[in-house]
Amino acid sequence: MTTKTIVLHQICGHRFVGQNQAGTQVLVDGDQPPIGLRPTDLLLVALGSCTAYDVIDIMQKKRQPLERYRIEVEGTQADEHPRRFTHTVTHYGAGSEVTETALARSAELSHTKYCPVAASLNAEITVKVVVEPWLEDHQG
Repeated sequence: MTTKTIVLHQICGHRFVGQNQAGTQVLVDGDQPPIGLRPTDLLLVALGSCTAYDVIDIMQKKRQPLERYRIEVEGTQADEHPRRFTHTVTHYGAGSEVTETALARSAELSHTKYCPVAASLNAEITVKVVVEPWLEDHQG
């Protein structure tokens, strides 16, 4: 079992610096104008990056490495408190060997089995995948 601790230090108002045990920091901002990410933004970042790690690793194991990859995480927040989110996570991948079937299965495995952020959210998450055209001479 692993225990992680994040410490939040108030800078002013609703502006905090969050720090993990290694000393890495992130600015969490609820003030106006914001100069950091809001807690709800960080939630979407956590979900997207967590599933991205899994998908990259699973696709590599399937011998279909992603040569270009991005994720879009859309959170729709309810109007009533506690104003929970429903999420749509769209995975966009490209590569000379990438198939939609493999990308979809990798995303499904991440969201249903491996990603601790998705499991912790206990919310409705819609997963989509898009295999984009791959050009061998593409630089970027």
